[in-house]
Amino acid sequence: MDPRTALARGARNLLVNCARIRPGAGLAIVHEDPALGWYDLEAPLAVAEEARKLGAAPVLVRVGAPGNEPDRRAVEAVAEHACTIFFSRIGDQDRFDDPAPGKTVVMCYARNAAMLGSAYGRTDHRALLDFGAAVDRVLLGAGKIRISCPLGTDVSGAGAGAGEEPGAEPKEGGEAAVRRFPMGVHRPIEASGLSGRVVLARWLASTGSKVYEPASLALESPVAAEVASGRWTGLHGEAGLVDRVRAHYRMVAEKFGLDPVAVHSWHAGIHPGCAYLADAAEDPDRWANNVFTNPRFVHFHTCGALPPGEICWTVLDPTIEVDGAALWRRGRLRPEAFALLRDCLSRWPVLGPLFAEPSDAIGIPAAGRLPARTRS
Repeated sequence: MDPRTALARGARNLLVNCARIRPGAGLAIVHEDPALGWYDLEAPLAVAEEARKLGAAPVLVRVGAPGNEPDRRAVEAVAEHACTIFFSRIGDQDRFDDPAPGKTVVMCYARNAAMLGSAYGRTDHRALLDFGAAVDRVLLGAGKIRISCPLGTDVSGAGAGAGEEPGAEPKEGGEAAVRRFPMGVHRPIEASGLSGRVVLARWLASTGSKVYEPASLALESPVAAEVASGRWTGLHGEAGLVDRVRAHYRMVAEKFGLDPVAVHSWHAGIHPGCAYLADAAEDPDRWANNVFTNPRFVHFHTCGALPPGEICWTVLDPTIEVDGAALWRRGRLRPEAFALLRDCLSRWPVLGPLFAEPSDAIGIPAAGRLPARTRS
């Protein structure tokens, strides 16, 4: 497909199937300075162009890096327009979680034109909403969930959704009214019932909720976190590295007045089209906040008893078992294994090819390719 055509289709998907833009509607597109390295300018310009074709009146609002205080331009954009689309990390912060009635706020994770025009941005948003709701029902209905990984992660506990019943419009853990595009995760599942061990590798990174420095911590070797009833109770690994991990947690917890050992919730990626083409080591914070929608990762929200926590554990190639049946197996999401998910793929034929050829571009060359798909 011609890249311009693909980009236009991704923009239409965002505007029509996610934002549900109407002719004559006021639209603010809040876009981050491309020099910061997270977003380009081509994607928001393409969305503005398609919005005009749809009869909307887009206004572009340029902002800088996120901070811990409100950005006046972003706040005014939300207040003054019926719909605001964020091509900016500011949209991922909690101050936009409760827009005024009648307002639509969208946080876009398609960071550039290539992502928006790829299968990640073009796949019908309604199909992914439906699929996410089906995954929610499977997880929320679980008696027991077990999460493991090749490095030795093994935690399990009762399946409990983070404060909300399944519905047609999945929200990030029930705490946010912002629409996410693309829809790339199921609702976070409370971790209060989880116990076992989570093996941390590569980096600790921020969840994107608040800003602190350093935003990530390199892990030169694995560190095992012992977890009991949703709290980490011990760390095992090289002594100097364990000390640095503890110091990182103290720094973040003291800065924001948080419970450092709380493990609030977890979620895995559900969008097989998510690809990260850069080297993760260039910016681990940017990497972690992009690849979380890829099914090869499960993320644990830690450091804080309220959502979403401030430090993320990123676990590669998880196996997630629901009452003994593998919903994920070594990083492969297996919709064929559950009737609710098979039914969803029948309703949305566009999803079949997406799951048949998932992206393995995750920014970690050493992780290699996945093993051949294992059928149920």
